[in-house]
Amino acid sequence: MDDIKLSKKGNALIKLYQEMVAKGIDRVDGTRTKREKVYNDFQLRKFRHICKPQISNEKIKTVLDYGGGGSDWDAPGFEPETKQSAKQFFQIQRVHTFEPARGLIEKKKADCVVCMDVLEHIFIEDIPTVVSELFSLSKKLLIVNVACYKAAALLPNGENAHITVRSADWWRGVFDAISSNYKDVEVFLICSNTFTSGVIFKSFKFSDWTLTEGYTTNMSFQTFQPS
Repeated sequence: MDDIKLSKKGNALIKLYQEMVAKGIDRVDGTRTKREKVYNDFQLRKFRHICKPQISNEKIKTVLDYGGGGSDWDAPGFEPETKQSAKQFFQIQRVHTFEPARGLIEKKKADCVVCMDVLEHIFIEDIPTVVSELFSLSKKLLIVNVACYKAAALLPNGENAHITVRSADWWRGVFDAISSNYKDVEVFLICSNTFTSGVIFKSFKFSDWTLTEGYTTNMSFQTFQPS
Protein backbone atom coordinates (compact mmCIF):
# COMPACT_ATOMS: atom_id res chain seq x y z
CA MET A 1 0.00 0.00 0.00
CA ASP A 2 1.18 3.53 -0.73
CA ASP A 3 1.99 5.58 2.34
CA ILE A 4 -0.54 8.24 3.23
CA LYS A 5 0.40 11.90 3.44
CA LEU A 6 -0.02 13.37 6.90
CA SER A 7 -0.01 17.02 7.82
CA LYS A 8 3.11 18.74 9.14
CA LYS A 9 1.80 18.38 12.68
CA GLY A 10 0.86 14.75 12.05
CA ASN A 11 4.41 13.85 11.04
CA ALA A 12 5.82 15.79 13.99
CA LEU A 13 3.57 13.81 16.33
CA ILE A 14 4.96 10.51 15.06
CA LYS A 15 8.43 11.72 16.02
CA LEU A 16 7.16 12.58 19.51
CA TYR A 17 5.68 9.11 19.91
CA GLN A 18 8.95 7.57 18.71
CA GLU A 19 10.74 9.63 21.35
CA MET A 20 8.33 8.35 24.02
CA VAL A 21 8.99 4.73 23.04
CA ALA A 22 12.75 5.33 23.08
CA LYS A 23 13.00 7.38 26.29
CA GLY A 24 9.89 6.76 28.38
CA ILE A 25 6.99 9.06 29.21
CA ASP A 26 5.95 11.50 31.90
CA ARG A 27 2.49 11.08 33.37
CA VAL A 28 -0.17 13.49 34.54
CA ASP A 29 0.32 12.38 38.17
CA GLY A 30 3.99 13.34 38.10
CA THR A 31 5.38 9.81 37.79
CA ARG A 32 7.37 8.46 34.85
CA THR A 33 6.95 5.27 32.83
CA LYS A 34 10.19 3.64 31.74
CA ARG A 35 10.68 3.06 28.04
CA GLU A 36 10.43 -0.72 28.45
CA LYS A 37 6.77 -0.34 29.44
CA VAL A 38 5.66 2.36 26.98
CA TYR A 39 2.72 1.24 24.83
CA ASN A 40 3.33 -2.42 25.69
CA ASP A 41 -0.26 -3.23 26.66
CA PHE A 42 -2.25 -5.43 24.30
CA GLN A 43 -5.26 -3.11 24.17
CA LEU A 44 -7.49 -5.65 22.43
CA ARG A 45 -7.34 -7.96 25.46
CA LYS A 46 -9.92 -6.06 27.50
CA PHE A 47 -12.29 -6.13 24.52
CA ARG A 48 -11.63 -9.77 23.58
CA HIS A 49 -15.09 -11.08 24.49
CA ILE A 50 -16.83 -8.09 22.90
CA CYS A 51 -14.91 -8.52 19.63
CA LYS A 52 -14.75 -12.31 19.39
CA PRO A 53 -18.16 -12.76 17.67
CA GLN A 54 -17.05 -10.29 15.01
CA ILE A 55 -13.58 -11.73 14.36
CA SER A 56 -14.01 -15.45 15.00
CA ASN A 57 -15.85 -16.62 11.91
CA GLU A 58 -14.97 -18.48 8.74
CA LYS A 59 -14.67 -15.24 6.74
CA ILE A 60 -11.90 -13.67 8.85
CA LYS A 61 -8.50 -15.36 8.48
CA THR A 62 -6.07 -12.43 8.31
CA VAL A 63 -5.70 -9.34 10.52
CA LEU A 64 -3.84 -6.05 10.30
CA ASP A 65 -3.24 -4.58 13.75
CA TYR A 66 -3.05 -0.86 12.90
CA GLY A 67 -1.14 1.02 15.57
CA GLY A 68 -0.65 -2.20 17.50
CA GLY A 69 1.97 -0.92 19.94
CA GLY A 70 3.70 -3.85 21.61
CA SER A 71 0.90 -6.36 21.00
CA ASP A 72 2.05 -9.93 20.33
CA TRP A 73 -0.60 -12.08 18.71
CA ASP A 74 1.50 -15.24 19.13
CA ALA A 75 2.25 -14.89 22.84
CA PRO A 76 0.39 -17.27 25.19
CA GLY A 77 -1.88 -15.83 27.85
CA PHE A 78 -3.97 -13.42 25.82
CA GLU A 79 -6.93 -15.32 27.24
CA PRO A 80 -5.92 -15.77 30.91
CA GLU A 81 -8.15 -18.77 31.61
CA THR A 82 -7.10 -20.94 28.67
CA LYS A 83 -3.64 -19.39 28.12
CA GLN A 84 -4.45 -19.08 24.43
CA SER A 85 -2.65 -16.58 22.24
CA ALA A 86 -4.69 -13.92 20.44
CA LYS A 87 -4.34 -15.87 17.20
CA GLN A 88 -5.71 -18.99 18.88
CA PHE A 89 -8.47 -17.13 20.71
CA PHE A 90 -9.76 -15.47 17.54
CA GLN A 91 -8.89 -18.41 15.23
CA ILE A 92 -6.72 -16.24 12.99
CA GLN A 93 -4.16 -17.59 10.55
CA ARG A 94 -1.97 -14.54 9.93
CA VAL A 95 -1.43 -11.14 11.56
CA HIS A 96 0.60 -8.11 10.49
CA THR A 97 1.25 -5.15 12.79
CA PHE A 98 1.68 -1.55 11.69
CA GLU A 99 3.28 0.62 14.37
CA PRO A 100 5.31 3.61 13.12
CA ALA A 101 6.46 4.53 16.64
CA ARG A 102 8.32 1.18 16.70
CA GLY A 103 9.50 1.19 13.10
CA LEU A 104 6.89 -1.33 11.90
CA ILE A 105 5.79 0.44 8.74
CA GLU A 106 4.60 -2.35 6.45
CA LYS A 107 0.86 -2.31 5.80
CA LYS A 108 -0.84 -5.47 4.54
CA LYS A 109 -4.44 -5.49 3.39
CA ALA A 110 -6.36 -7.99 5.52
CA ASP A 111 -9.80 -9.48 6.06
CA CYS A 112 -10.01 -7.52 9.31
CA VAL A 113 -8.29 -4.31 10.40
CA VAL A 114 -8.07 -3.81 14.16
CA CYS A 115 -7.33 -0.30 15.45
CA MET A 116 -7.35 -0.01 19.24
CA ASP A 117 -6.70 3.25 21.11
CA VAL A 118 -5.02 4.94 18.16
CA LEU A 119 -7.24 7.63 16.66
CA GLU A 120 -7.28 9.82 19.76
CA HIS A 121 -3.51 10.17 19.22
CA ILE A 122 -3.96 11.51 15.67
CA PHE A 123 -3.94 15.23 14.91
CA ILE A 124 -7.48 16.26 13.97
CA GLU A 125 -6.50 17.42 10.47
CA ASP A 126 -5.35 13.88 9.69
CA ILE A 127 -8.38 12.01 11.06
CA PRO A 128 -10.23 11.72 7.69
CA THR A 129 -7.03 10.54 5.97
CA VAL A 130 -6.24 7.90 8.59
CA VAL A 131 -9.81 6.62 8.87
CA SER A 132 -10.02 6.35 5.08
CA GLU A 133 -6.83 4.32 5.12
CA LEU A 134 -8.29 1.97 7.74
CA PHE A 135 -11.20 1.30 5.41
CA SER A 136 -8.96 0.87 2.37
CA LEU A 137 -6.83 -1.75 4.15
CA SER A 138 -9.84 -3.83 5.18
CA LYS A 139 -11.35 -6.45 2.89
CA LYS A 140 -14.33 -7.21 5.12
CA LEU A 141 -14.27 -5.91 8.70
CA LEU A 142 -13.01 -2.86 10.59
CA ILE A 143 -12.88 -2.94 14.39
CA VAL A 144 -12.04 0.32 16.13
CA ASN A 145 -11.82 1.43 19.72
CA VAL A 146 -11.27 5.11 20.37
CA ALA A 147 -10.78 6.79 23.75
CA CYS A 148 -13.02 9.79 24.41
CA TYR A 149 -11.16 10.97 27.52
CA LYS A 150 -7.82 12.47 28.52
CA ALA A 151 -4.83 10.16 28.85
CA ALA A 152 -2.66 9.53 31.91
CA ALA A 153 0.39 10.13 29.71
CA LEU A 154 1.91 13.36 28.47
CA LEU A 155 3.66 14.14 25.21
CA PRO A 156 7.29 15.28 25.47
CA ASN A 157 6.07 18.85 24.88
CA GLY A 158 3.81 18.65 27.95
CA GLU A 159 0.47 18.26 26.14
CA ASN A 160 -1.88 15.39 26.93
CA ALA A 161 -1.15 12.30 24.82
CA HIS A 162 -4.80 12.06 23.76
CA ILE A 163 -4.78 15.08 21.49
CA THR A 164 -8.11 14.57 19.73
CA VAL A 165 -10.74 14.00 22.42
CA ARG A 166 -14.25 14.03 21.00
CA SER A 167 -17.61 12.48 21.90
CA ALA A 168 -18.74 9.03 20.81
CA ASP A 169 -21.36 10.59 18.52
CA TRP A 170 -18.66 12.70 16.84
CA TRP A 171 -16.57 9.62 16.07
CA ARG A 172 -19.61 7.72 14.82
CA GLY A 173 -20.32 10.60 12.44
CA VAL A 174 -16.79 10.38 11.03
CA PHE A 175 -17.19 6.67 10.31
CA ASP A 176 -20.70 7.11 8.90
CA ALA A 177 -19.47 9.69 6.41
CA ILE A 178 -16.31 7.90 5.28
CA SER A 179 -18.00 4.50 5.07
CA SER A 180 -19.96 5.76 2.05
CA ASN A 181 -16.77 5.29 0.02
CA TYR A 182 -16.31 1.70 1.29
CA LYS A 183 -19.85 0.39 1.22
CA ASP A 184 -19.14 -3.29 1.84
CA VAL A 185 -16.76 -2.98 4.79
CA GLU A 186 -18.47 -3.80 8.09
CA VAL A 187 -17.68 -1.35 10.88
CA PHE A 188 -17.67 -2.24 14.57
CA LEU A 189 -17.02 0.92 16.59
CA ILE A 190 -16.32 1.00 20.33
CA CYS A 191 -15.99 4.36 22.07
CA SER A 192 -14.51 4.39 25.58
CA ASN A 193 -15.70 7.14 27.89
CA THR A 194 -13.34 5.88 30.62
CA PHE A 195 -10.69 3.16 30.69
CA THR A 196 -13.32 0.60 31.74
CA SER A 197 -16.62 1.82 30.26
CA GLY A 198 -18.18 3.30 27.17
CA VAL A 199 -20.53 2.52 24.29
CA ILE A 200 -20.61 -0.03 21.49
CA PHE A 201 -22.36 0.96 18.30
CA LYS A 202 -24.21 -1.77 16.44
CA SER A 203 -22.04 -2.94 13.55
CA PHE A 204 -23.03 -1.64 10.13
CA LYS A 205 -22.16 -1.61 6.46
CA PHE A 206 -23.10 1.39 4.36
CA SER A 207 -24.50 -0.96 1.72
CA ASP A 208 -27.07 -2.19 4.24
CA TRP A 209 -28.57 1.29 4.36
CA THR A 210 -28.70 1.69 0.60
CA LEU A 211 -30.58 -1.61 0.26
CA THR A 212 -33.33 -0.83 2.76
CA GLU A 213 -36.77 0.19 1.54
CA GLY A 214 -37.05 3.34 3.63
CA TYR A 215 -34.79 6.31 4.19
CA THR A 216 -34.22 6.43 7.95
CA THR A 217 -30.96 5.09 9.38
CA ASN A 218 -30.70 4.36 13.08
CA MET A 219 -27.67 4.71 15.35
CA SER A 220 -28.23 2.11 18.06
CA PHE A 221 -25.68 1.38 20.77
CA GLN A 222 -25.23 -0.29 24.13
CA THR A 223 -23.01 0.46 27.11
CA PHE A 224 -20.13 -1.84 28.07
CA GLN A 225 -17.66 -2.65 30.81
CA PRO A 226 -14.77 -4.73 29.40
CA SER A 227 -13.73 -7.87 31.23
